[in-house]
Amino acid sequence: MDFIDEKIEQYVHDHTQDEGDLLARLKKETYETLEIPQMLSGRTQGRLLKLLAQLVGAKRIVEVGTFSGYSALSMAEALPDDGRLFTCDEDPDAIAVAQKYFAESPHGRKITLLAGPALTTLATLSGPFDMAFIDADKVNYLNYYNIILPKMRSGGLIAVDNVLWGGRVLDPQDESDHAIHQFNETVIRDARVEAVMVTIRDGLYCLRVK
Repeated sequence: MDFIDEKIEQYVHDHTQDEGDLLARLKKETYETLEIPQMLSGRTQGRLLKLLAQLVGAKRIVEVGTFSGYSALSMAEALPDDGRLFTCDEDPDAIAVAQKYFAESPHGRKITLLAGPALTTLATLSGPFDMAFIDADKVNYLNYYNIILPKMRSGGLIAVDNVLWGGRVLDPQDESDHAIHQFNETVIRDARVEAVMVTIRDGLYCLRVK
């Protein structure tokens, strides 16, 4: 489902600050070498994640779903020199691309990549975190949320991608459709967070922890 006219999307892209050469090259390599390259955040969402991290004054961030590292590097730009970003993934091909660009970026030293199932690696992390970004397998969204939320500081931000799921949340059919819909229904009733869903790309849920 196309939520916004393609020309408007291009206008938004053109009027969002450039992400720089390194992230542009990362995007190009992702599309040339990895399966499902559209999983990459891209300029508009990447710059938004950086801005959100700046606005909450993030010093510690946790991410579920590294993919090729675009979103992690975008958020790491907002971290102070002693800030830390922990990111989880288990796809060796995507991890290899991410690590290549982490090594090249001046912000890569702020990032710790945890390889393996995120439900396992998340359990090893201690809070508090200032920001979290969830963008991984949809069937575990609620599980990730339930692990991360207690590790967040009051006033922290959890951003969750793909919450419109191509419009399939309107008429869920398969397991992922139902999982995203269930996640959305659970979050909007969770008194521990303030929730705003925005129609950026495939839907982004912004949750402020009370």
